[in-house]
Amino acid sequence: MKKEIFFQLNGEPRRVDVAPHETLLDVLRGKMGVHSPKEGCGRGDCGACTVLLDGKAVRGCLVLAMEVEGQAVTTLEGLGRDGPRALQEAFVEGNVFQCGFCAPGVVLAASALLAAHPDPTERQIREALAGNLCRCTGYEPIVKTILAVAKKKKGRKAKPSSAPSRRTAS
Repeated sequence: MKKEIFFQLNGEPRRVDVAPHETLLDVLRGKMGVHSPKEGCGRGDCGACTVLLDGKAVRGCLVLAMEVEGQAVTTLEGLGRDGPRALQEAFVEGNVFQCGFCAPGVVLAASALLAAHPDPTERQIREALAGNLCRCTGYEPIVKTILAVAKKKKGRKAKPSSAPSRRTAS
């Protein structure tokens, strides 16, 4: 039995009919046309489906769509509505991501962290990213960039590190 739910998607009021078994990820991708959250594992292990639910990073594949009634959902598309944020710019400038599959989830998890803890420690960053798998970077350039953005926001001089050199396949 379907039910109509109302929620905010990237700042816009939205209504959609959902079935009890549909996940937020299913609805975002299949019914709302939002493609930045991806299904990587379908069980909450990889973080590719990370979205913000009322500002908190959650796995879209684990949240039933009916649970978002009356709440605010933000995807990567919603973060940059008024232009890229400092965090997004730093990731791009530092060429931090290689394949990019994890990027939306990592950016959203990092955004939630910086909103809650504007001056995080390296440990806090690593804990916030623990549910976001990245097979390409080894996390070092991601963590260094988040630290640099936090320091820059505090007025300290810091530059995002550039990504390590990439090996080419032989």
